[in-house]
Amino acid sequence: MRLIELFEKDIRNYDRQSSKGNQLKWFSENIWYKADYTGYEGFAEYVVSELLAHSTLGEKEFIRYSTEEIKNKYMTYKGCSSENFLPKGWSLITLERLFQNTYQKSLNKAIYSISDYENRIKFLVEQTIRITGLADFGVYISKLLTIDAFFLNEDRHTHNIAVLMDMEGKYHYCPIFDNGAALLSDTTMDYPLNVPFHILVENSNAKTFCTSFDEQLDTVERLYGQHIRFHFDEKEIDAICAKDLYYSDEIKERVKSVLLSQRRKYQYLFR
Repeated sequence: MRLIELFEKDIRNYDRQSSKGNQLKWFSENIWYKADYTGYEGFAEYVVSELLAHSTLGEKEFIRYSTEEIKNKYMTYKGCSSENFLPKGWSLITLERLFQNTYQKSLNKAIYSISDYENRIKFLVEQTIRITGLADFGVYISKLLTIDAFFLNEDRHTHNIAVLMDMEGKYHYCPIFDNGAALLSDTTMDYPLNVPFHILVENSNAKTFCTSFDEQLDTVERLYGQHIRFHFDEKEIDAICAKDLYYSDEIKERVKSVLLSQRRKYQYLFR
């Protein structure tokens, strides 16, 4: 086990906030660090990224995370770290900021001014393609919402869907990141550890285009196809949990139960 000490000079704030508030974030020696805020976000980031490595995604399509114990001033936090993936001079631009910069309007408000879920998704995809020229952005959204549905990421919104811009102003697809709200990680507010996980799963909601993970997923697959498959079982889940040195067995058992339940539900994603 190791303890990472970070300082005030390393603190970073940016526009990719959660709907539940902002985690403490630091940037030091080309590594990003995030402290847990409402539960076990760091463990969720780690587990999701490790399981995405057991999928048909390419290694550059998602960010890998490690769990950490972080010291700042007098406090010690659990959390996670990830390497900075931006090449020098490149920028990460959230879709919310992209839309604001282009039209001086809120993308989130524009989406929710549309009553039909399918048209909300089409609007976001078509506007992003129009601004960036990323012609396969519908495929990207299909992958993203598949991941969100499977891992129950309840906090996917226009501040944590992003594109990259290089030094010449050309846009690129952004690796999938920010899965800390997955796997019922919010034990402080919405998903306490003393409630059976299956009850919590039934009451978890999406936030991107509607409140139903399945309705989002069905719609995006109908529009843009199904583009990700997983290939892991209980053995891989156990191995990933065992490698972590910081989180409790209670948390690991709940995460494992959620994952096996979701694997049974979404069997078609493993064929």
